[in-house]
Amino acid sequence: MTERTHAQPTVWAVIGDKLGDNAQVRTVAAALPWAVVEKPQVFWPPFRRGKPWFLASRYHIDKKRSAPLVPPWPDLVLTVGRRPAMAALWIRRQSAGRTRVAIFGPPKGYEREFDLVVVPAQYKIPDSPRILRLELPLIPVNFAAVEAARATWAARLASLPRPITAVLVGGATQPFVFDAAVARRMVDEIVEQTDGAGSVYVTTSRRTQTEATDALAGALPGNAQLFRWQADARPEDNPYLGLLAHADRFVVTGDSVSMLVEVARLGKPLAIFPLPEHGFALRRDGEEKGRDITAIHRVLMARGAAVLLGTGWLAPRPLDQGLSGLDTVVARLCELVGAQAPGKRI
Repeated sequence: MTERTHAQPTVWAVIGDKLGDNAQVRTVAAALPWAVVEKPQVFWPPFRRGKPWFLASRYHIDKKRSAPLVPPWPDLVLTVGRRPAMAALWIRRQSAGRTRVAIFGPPKGYEREFDLVVVPAQYKIPDSPRILRLELPLIPVNFAAVEAARATWAARLASLPRPITAVLVGGATQPFVFDAAVARRMVDEIVEQTDGAGSVYVTTSRRTQTEATDALAGALPGNAQLFRWQADARPEDNPYLGLLAHADRFVVTGDSVSMLVEVARLGKPLAIFPLPEHGFALRRDGEEKGRDITAIHRVLMARGAAVLLGTGWLAPRPLDQGLSGLDTVVARLCELVGAQAPGKRI
């Protein structure tokens, strides 16, 4: 291990524009015994959805709109996702290998250059001393934001018949399909499961394609509410947090691990709508790699926190609020920089 020249290590969080990804990094950053400087990066339009070729570089980054990445280089970088991770490895190379890099989720290349890889159950990745496996991702509930939304949305949702079924929609992402046909099938299953009781409020997200949103609008019952996600929508118009506060039960598309885990941690009835998949398996050096998000579904169902849509509603057993595995992650990060780990949180 490289000897450190100061007792207080410098730490950067190199993040992008995905809220669920950023939440994991921020959760760990808040648990570390030192200050963490966020370095959000903004990507050129072709790479906001399209995936850049993985290199330890910044060719995909709009440097004028991003936080500067300049020396002195940090002792440790926390990162998540393909696009931010490319910048994190670029930092490591500028530091001549002195900077340690920890990534949340599997790396998409240069695996041996990451000092710690934290992966929850859905990822298939070969064992190695650098791999730290968790059962669920470190996605917390922002209870303060939910409570603030409770007051903001109370009047807006007061007229809706109870129970309110909130439908949180993700979208097509490799290997999942969420097109018009799948959207209509989901509505059919929701109508059957709710049996006309109460009201349905659907909110889409950044990944929901227009075709699927239009199909939802056409298939939903006339009294259902639909929020179409738009990049320029005012935050106070997005009902997501208001629904977390007020809805009685939830349907979440199975592609969105962050929404699934967030609802499960609230301890409200949760039904998962699994999206159909294209075949998905990548091989590198003879090893199968990829992900199986249904592993997260199985963990949530085994813990009594969720059911599959179409199997009725279940009074859930609340997940632990202590974010199992967080202490272990913090201890490993402290080890990377030769620092003393803080005491275990209660």
